[in-house]
Amino acid sequence: LRDVCISRSMDFSIYKQGYSLALVTLSDKGSQGLREDKSGPLIAELVARKINISMTQGFILPDEVYELKALLMHLALFWGIDLILTTGGTGVAPRDIAPEATLAVIEKRLYGFEQAMMSTSLNKTVHGMISRAVAGTLDESLIINLPGSPRAVQENLSTILPALEHTLKKLQGDKSDCGRS
Repeated sequence: LRDVCISRSMDFSIYKQGYSLALVTLSDKGSQGLREDKSGPLIAELVARKINISMTQGFILPDEVYELKALLMHLALFWGIDLILTTGGTGVAPRDIAPEATLAVIEKRLYGFEQAMMSTSLNKTVHGMISRAVAGTLDESLIINLPGSPRAVQENLSTILPALEHTLKKLQGDKSDCGRS
């Protein structure tokens, strides 16, 4: 029996299938249980239709810049979450802090995502002008601020979803060419 146990080898390789997704809803009322989060679950559903997601974790925070900064850094640097999407807090109200928190932690800003979302918003409503959504990277994580309303989430995500997986691959070291043949 001893010889049988010793002679067998096992492969304990770890491999990853799919991307990890964190959803962060910014809402004072939502964090107190006074408002249902409709945007967070919608984001999870829409992203999973386009990208292979292996894990999703949701959070609801009050509109507090230090809490959001801490969570974004923890998700990216300790948990290694691939895609971190925030919803809410992108406007000009006194407690809208998503852009400030995101700018404080990202390493590379992705203006193309921001411009694409702004263009989409402006095509729907003149009020899109007041959105201050930010997109960028922290380590190997992609962080993107989305508006708070489910309708605006759906519109903005439909614009950027086609670029998300390619962006994640490049961010995480894919060396294949980006250009079209």
